[in-house]
Amino acid sequence: MKIALLGHGAMGRVLEETARAAGLEVGAIVTSANAADASRLLRGHTVAIDFSAPGGVLAHVEAAVAAGVPLVQGTTGWQREEPEVRKIVDARGGSLVYGANFSIGVNLFYRLVASAARLFRRSHGYDPFIEEAHHARKRDAPSGTALALRSILMRELDVETVPIASTRAGSIPGTHRVGFDSAADQVLLVHTAHSRTGFAAGALLAASWIAGGTRRGMHAFTDVLDDILEVT
Repeated sequence: MKIALLGHGAMGRVLEETARAAGLEVGAIVTSANAADASRLLRGHTVAIDFSAPGGVLAHVEAAVAAGVPLVQGTTGWQREEPEVRKIVDARGGSLVYGANFSIGVNLFYRLVASAARLFRRSHGYDPFIEEAHHARKRDAPSGTALALRSILMRELDVETVPIASTRAGSIPGTHRVGFDSAADQVLLVHTAHSRTGFAAGALLAASWIAGGTRRGMHAFTDVLDDILEVT
């Protein structure tokens, strides 16, 4: 599998190191310096993985589709562009895997939160809330993961919204807390990321799943886990 990288910041560098350690070939690395040639640079690769910036997502999707290369979209903060991204992918027969968070642990955390919410829906007097904290360099707030958690809680609890508190400071590792609070007690579910290697492992899992060109259209990372890990 020959991988192209879109973006070469902290996450992109971890992804490159993880891929090479797994014996995978890393070909083109697209950054702001050569982004104008992205479509040409992507040709001949098995798959492309994007961990760049929200402002570059549309251009990167267009480049990958034009090059006929499946794309794993790991960038966050582009939710408002999703209708346009879907239009590009569907109209041109592209292949894309997306997710608010590519950590396998976080995606299992989603399922734990959904299960807990179903239990608390049958109880009374518990109010849900989300707290998330990241390092000062993270641009989007709330995080894509926090927004995904809110969607899960809204669906399972049948509520209109759930409050999110966001913190951006120092070198805080990515931390998400989902709580259910009452006058009597509080139940708290927590996920903390120790490093970026978990995101890289999930992105490479998604890359192997979407590679080959047989899966068309847009797929959530949860689809990958359902298929490969048989998580139910």
